Amino acid sequence: MITGPTSHSFISQRLRLRYVDWGNPGAPPLILLHGGRDHSRSWDWTAQALRDKWHVIAPDLRGHGDSDWSPSGDYGGLTTLYDLAQLVHQLQLAPVTIVAHSYGGNIALRYTGTYPANVRKLVAIEGLGPSPKMMAERAGKPIDARLREWIDAKRALAGKLPHKYATLDEAFARMKEANRYLSDEQARHLTVQGTSQNEDGTYSWKFDPYMRVFPPFDLGHAETETLWSAITCPTLLMYGADSWASNPEKDGRLNAFKNARVVVFEKAGHWLHHDQFDRFVAELKAFL
Repeated sequence: MITGPTSHSFISQRLRLRYVDWGNPGAPPLILLHGGRDHSRSWDWTAQALRDKWHVIAPDLRGHGDSDWSPSGDYGGLTTLYDLAQLVHQLQLAPVTIVAHSYGGNIALRYTGTYPANVRKLVAIEGLGPSPKMMAERAGKPIDARLREWIDAKRALAGKLPHKYATLDEAFARMKEANRYLSDEQARHLTVQGTSQNEDGTYSWKFDPYMRVFPPFDLGHAETETLWSAITCPTLLMYGADSWASNPEKDGRLNAFKNARVVVFEKAGHWLHHDQFDRFVAELKAFL
């Protein structure tokens, strides 16, 4: 049975951002950073496994969970990098250990490359972003075309309301559909923690729909690799064998790191920390 954490908040760029604290403040600090369209309580099982030896803190990134939505719909990597920097700064967590997934992993890698001395160890679960091939294809598209696509996508979302599910069971079914590896218990917990009930009694996901649209440009590949190469702490890059994500050991991105290794999880997709939880925790504890 999962016993819940306490809920707190901090301010970053005029937004109130929420985080949960699993106690044990005398222990070394550890941040669990969720991925896009997810939430802090997605880490509950991992937090339970680590809370006896770590002071575990899991934030809801802007636009997710119980944190404020960005008025402009801005969820770019630099904006969220600042949010993470504020969390570490305001709570005086450095040097901190970070375990992060996908979108959160990307943020954690950037933060660690920016402030190498502030991070003791880093685990990034499929956090390096699109493959070099995908990035090259994106860069090959003229900037005016990318800007028009971005504007059109944001304009289309502006005219839509968040999807509503008549019951929690409907939302649960969608969660199961999105990840075939989830057990019923996992999917139910993620659904309950990841939805809000609307005034009319229906349910919607907590994340801001604008999370589906990313800026038409970001840090360049060379700049990103410069940040990766600046990371000095031991780094573990985890990948699911059945995921869409490209393995950095095979596509060459691992070469940018000084002190990193890759571990691949069979029978696991993008959410490998849910799909193969027991092995994930074993690998995580051994690394930490």
